[in-house]
Amino acid sequence: MKILIVGSGGREHALGWKLAQSPLVSAVVAAPGNPGLAKIGRCVNVAATDAAELAALAAREQIDLVVIGPESTLEAGLADRLSAIGIPCFGPSQKAAQLETSKAFTKDFCARHAIPTADFRVFEDAIRAKAYLGTREPPFVIKADGLAAGKGVVIAETRREADEAVDQILFLRKFGTAGQRIVIEEFLPGEEASLFALCDGKTAVFLGAAQDHKRAFDGDKGPNTGGMGAYSPAPVVTDAVIAEAMEKIFLPTVAGMAAEGAPFVGVLFAGVMVTAEGSKLIEFNTRFGDPECQTLMARLDSDLAPVLLAAANGDLSAAPPLTFSPRPAVTVVLAAQGYPDTPLAGSIIRGLLEAEAMEDVDVFHAGTRLDEDGLLRAAGGRVLNVTATGDTLRAAVNRAYAAVGAIDWPGGFCRTDIGWRALE
Repeated sequence: MKILIVGSGGREHALGWKLAQSPLVSAVVAAPGNPGLAKIGRCVNVAATDAAELAALAAREQIDLVVIGPESTLEAGLADRLSAIGIPCFGPSQKAAQLETSKAFTKDFCARHAIPTADFRVFEDAIRAKAYLGTREPPFVIKADGLAAGKGVVIAETRREADEAVDQILFLRKFGTAGQRIVIEEFLPGEEASLFALCDGKTAVFLGAAQDHKRAFDGDKGPNTGGMGAYSPAPVVTDAVIAEAMEKIFLPTVAGMAAEGAPFVGVLFAGVMVTAEGSKLIEFNTRFGDPECQTLMARLDSDLAPVLLAAANGDLSAAPPLTFSPRPAVTVVLAAQGYPDTPLAGSIIRGLLEAEAMEDVDVFHAGTRLDEDGLLRAAGGRVLNVTATGDTLRAAVNRAYAAVGAIDWPGGFCRTDIGWRALE
């Protein structure tokens, strides 16, 4: 198989790293890729949102399977273009991807199909949104409707903070067109987890679970980010939680999307709040989580390639079963100073070879560039993902932070408490 991976982040590097291990895979092509993916295969400079050129690239290269990483590519409709020319694609159609690209769509879908989720209202008008806030008690959860790189959620502890968030999103367009509408949700107390299922348009197979850290700083302080670290497995995700999620969230969603004429093919990522009243859906993502994907790939023992191909071809029953190592994995995200607001670009990164030489450690590139002089530089907000495994979560965490310590990058920062919930 010749596989095309679309995207340029740590998630895509981890997928390429895992797929390249398959005896079925002869070549990996990445578009646009990154310096880490360039060590695995060939990178082609095509933007992840240029669906027309990506489809043309897949045809020229005689690609056997396209694996879509970022949500922006799904929103651009690449899966639809590939379907039209008969190239298998692991990733949902533009219509099915609305489960991520529109939070309002998802909340209405949950209401139609009795999928447990937080109470909500959708607003385009700031005055009406604020009037509604006056009928509720804090804390408030306010979300931009569209894609905002994982940063479009505000948890406001006071009414004043909530009003400011409404103005920032609807009036000042903090998240651009993603904020043309907002969803105001009931705050759900509990512990959040990330659950993943592979889907072939007709059914779903549980893939695994992880827990991530959204806030920028230690102690879950600071602004929301795309994710500052993750670990897997997550102790909060018991067998009972998995069974409930499959029965009440994943399978009804796949059946509902098929019934509404938008069969879902790809990976469905459910952000779930485990509450005293049972598990409730916070939101869907329609692609592998980042950095959760890195921890899942580090633990996956079986061959990923035939499973993704079977899903893309609409028949997961033809895929071999997935097996995971019981050894925990942890990912620590190194971000550029200033992230998530205005990350500083261009700082030099050294010491990766020393970090990667450590046992059971892999460093995935998330936002880097390699200059002509051979220097590696920061070129994004989240820049490196240091992933480690161990016999225990504590061992994996210690190993990851030892590798972080080997990386010489004064322009970066990371949280020092990844995995704290499980370790406590």
